[in-house]
Parts: sequence; structure tokens; C-alpha cells
Amino acid sequence: MSLRETINQEIKDAMKAKETKKRDALRLLTSAFKQIEVDERKELTDEDVIKIIQTQVKRRNDAATQYKDAGRDDLLQIELDEIAFYEPYLPAQLSDEELSNAIKEIITNLGASSMKDMGKVMGTASKELAGKADGKRINECVKSLLN
Repeated sequence: MSLRETINQEIKDAMKAKETKKRDALRLLTSAFKQIEVDERKELTDEDVIKIIQTQVKRRNDAATQYKDAGRDDLLQIELDEIAFYEPYLPAQLSDEELSNAIKEIITNLGASSMKDMGKVMGTASKELAGKADGKRINECVKSLLN
């Protein structure tokens, strides 16, 4: 069963259980899938679905930060709930130690030694660690290891 089919089944289960928040959050996700399919005229793979979910989680995190700064706890909670509904569909994130070890290996393989090599390291790390770590975390780790 593909990831998208799993999400559609979860929507049905949420409807039966009358979990309106979960149902609505997952429906927003499926509408994002459909939008990409229409815009790009392609069938989505599981990797595409994961990228879309990651984008949606990032948007929710950005919105949650803004709501928190504005003191809108009601809207903040909605965003945090949606993130909680999306995260089970994402691959497990690397721990800080695992991320550091993976980037050290990339730095060694590329022969990087200074901040001048950051672009090469970031490019490779972003590709290899896609879905396993957020770009911001990768960037911070690369900076700390190259300094």
C-alpha cells in the first residue's frame, strides 16, 4: 500500500471515528497532493508525497512560530495539532549524533577542510540526508564541523 493510499485510509478511519481535526488536517494534505499532480501533470511517488508532507510541516512550524510571537495560542494549537497528524508519515529524523557522524563522513569523503568548502558539503549532505534531517539542522552542523 502506497503512502498516499495509507493517508486516504486514515481519512476514512478518522471520519468513522468522528475525529474532525485529524480528518481535516489529512484532507488538507491530500489537496496539496492533488495540486501538485495538476500543476506538474505527474503521478506522485512515495518520495514526492514525503517531500510534500515535509513542506507542509515546515509551513506549519513557521506559522506556529508567528502565532506564538503574536500571542495567538488558539491558532498555535491548531498548527501544532496538524504537525502531529503529519509526522507519522515522515521518515524517522536523525539524532544530533547520527547527523554529526553522517556529515563528518561526507566531509572526509569530499576532503573538505574549511568554510570555503561549505557549498560542496551542503550540496552532498542535502541530497544524502533528504528526509532524514531538516536543512537548517544540516546547515548548522556543517558550520560547526567546518569551523
